[in-house]
Amino acid sequence: MLDFLNDLLWGKVLLVLLIAVGVGFTLASRFVQFRYFGQMFRILGASQAFRRDKHGHLSSFQALVLSVAGRVGGGNIAGVAVAITLGGPGAIFWMWVVGLMGMATSFLECTLAQTYKEAEADGTYRGGPAYYISRGLGQRWRWLAVVYSVLLLVTFGFAFTALQSYAVATSFGDAFGVPVLYSGLGLALIVGLIIFGGIKRIARISEVLVPFMAGGYLLIALLVLGLNIEKIPDVIVLIVKSAFGLEPAIGGGIGAAIMMGVKRGLFSNEAGLGSAPNVAAVAYVPHPANQGIVQAFSVFIDTVVICSATAFMILLSGVYDPASTSDVAGIALTQASMADHVGEWGRTFVSLALLLFAFSTILYNYYLGENSLNYFSRGNQTLFNAFRVAIVLLVCWGATTDLGTVFGFADVTMGLLAVANLVALILLFKSGLRILKDFDGQRRRGIERPIFNAKDHPELDLDPQAWELAPEDLERAHRTLGNTPAASRG
Repeated sequence: MLDFLNDLLWGKVLLVLLIAVGVGFTLASRFVQFRYFGQMFRILGASQAFRRDKHGHLSSFQALVLSVAGRVGGGNIAGVAVAITLGGPGAIFWMWVVGLMGMATSFLECTLAQTYKEAEADGTYRGGPAYYISRGLGQRWRWLAVVYSVLLLVTFGFAFTALQSYAVATSFGDAFGVPVLYSGLGLALIVGLIIFGGIKRIARISEVLVPFMAGGYLLIALLVLGLNIEKIPDVIVLIVKSAFGLEPAIGGGIGAAIMMGVKRGLFSNEAGLGSAPNVAAVAYVPHPANQGIVQAFSVFIDTVVICSATAFMILLSGVYDPASTSDVAGIALTQASMADHVGEWGRTFVSLALLLFAFSTILYNYYLGENSLNYFSRGNQTLFNAFRVAIVLLVCWGATTDLGTVFGFADVTMGLLAVANLVALILLFKSGLRILKDFDGQRRRGIERPIFNAKDHPELDLDPQAWELAPEDLERAHRTLGNTPAASRG
């Protein structure tokens, strides 16, 4: 039954919905992910991207690394190898296409999350699909927000936390011979110390851990590319030819290349699932589109950069052979390819990378679960602490338990999660375009950093406390257009 539901959801329903939303918003927004690609770097390079104001709001950069922590995981290491094994090198081309279209989907959902965020008593923000469904679509759609929150808690808060713990413990055991029980206890202790500090401590840990782990992995990938620089053009040609069936019987042909590329791309970058918007909403930014642009960049980092790094390492190695890869697949193929390039220490490096990727994802999954609980019981610290204890116990249990059935169940609930979010995105399509139009209009008038004035959008039913601009942003708006805030012009 689980296999049937997974095939129905991921093989048919979601492929259509995800591609439709990604392509649809790309066209309707006039290719927003390409128009503002350079702006992604300018936003992150500006001092405001790292600013924490007097209320302790998370910075735009912290929200970015939190979402990268969730997107970047086993799919970037093992999932890419599976895609190449079953779909051939051409699957990578279609993975790139899905990533580029997914950037538009991520822009839409994360911009909406910022727009409809709500202020908390402790100075933080909350937001995500449940919030933009209930505020953006009204009370008659609250049932969908409730369904989404329950699915988010079950999928990410519980199931995927246990699965990531299992991946960490088994990987550590394979690499260093440490019993899974000891790995589970150690991991539970570290996770507990972090999550009991709340979202701000998770963000501080992530802004150090994520750049370190992603940067280290990319440095090794660049080393491999440098050692094989003369072969890179041939690999690119192989990927493109295989994507359109122009290479003789590699993998499963063009159909398998498209299917595996699309599926692995969607699994990896999570654009459309509604998970990243929960994190995108917590940052302070002067305009919702700012964080939409930044979160689109996180999809680019995940799919186009890190997945490509793994793909090139595999295809440049002497290990990959389309005629005989059945006995070396998944994480083993990535490990063997790395060892072929740099020696046996490459296997250990891949295991450590997987360990760090999975650990950061546990922290991300915890926050998603906490955010879903907050929707039902706002600011209930007793409930949050009980959930934190449950997560610590779940990490111990997951490390020592075979979770095959749990994984199948989680895939189904994640698929249903995506359906709920994509339905909401379709219904809020016009609202997303309205916010983008406000941003575009200010940019056309020469305003380098647009300001969002919630009072100019009374029809959106926004939380006014969540859009109290910082004094420096108000002062900048006044300097730019005299005594009138920038967003109120036009």
